[in-house]
Amino acid sequence: MCIDLRGKSSVADTLIIASGRSHRHVGALADHVMRALKDAGFGKARVEGLPACDWVLLDAGDVVVHLFRPEVRSFYNIEKIWSVSSNHTVDSH
Repeated sequence: MCIDLRGKSSVADTLIIASGRSHRHVGALADHVMRALKDAGFGKARVEGLPACDWVLLDAGDVVVHLFRPEVRSFYNIEKIWSVSSNHTVDSH
């Protein structure tokens, strides 16, 4: 899920939320996203949560990525925090 935050928050312009199937999958996704962000010119993203891989946060400034295990994503439900509706969502998966 990609949420457009432009004009709604000073934290970032884009918030991306995704799930992995397991700890290992979340870690692999985080590694892939970190490389992709660097290749896209976002520099080195700050990372939180890699050791446990329940919830990994990648902060690349204008883009913030949250990667969850499914149970953790449903528990925190950060989509609801941002009151996601169809007019706020850029892309949903």
